[in-house]
Amino acid sequence: MASTKEYLDFVIEQLSWLDEISSRAMMGEYILYYRGRVFGGIYDDGLLVKPVPAAVKRMLDAEMELPYEGAKELILVDDVDNREFLGELIESMWEELPEKKKK
Repeated sequence: MASTKEYLDFVIEQLSWLDEISSRAMMGEYILYYRGRVFGGIYDDGLLVKPVPAAVKRMLDAEMELPYEGAKELILVDDVDNREFLGELIESMWEELPEKKKK
């Protein structure tokens, strides 16, 4: 099932106080970036983030999900309504996210 633009817009609005949040559509879903680094995506109208140590530490009981068949598991963020938590989560992850690959 593809994600809706409305859900993407909601998540982007929740993160609007952070600089340099962007997204890219990919096969009916959306990849999310913070300051040029991929931190997660919108899959089936749910926010999934990379399981870097900072994210795991903040969401110890969070469920892991596969965004699509053959992918690595990501953490399901179930507190998307909490702007402060969401922004702090993404900010805390940045240092641990891989840099963009050079072509």
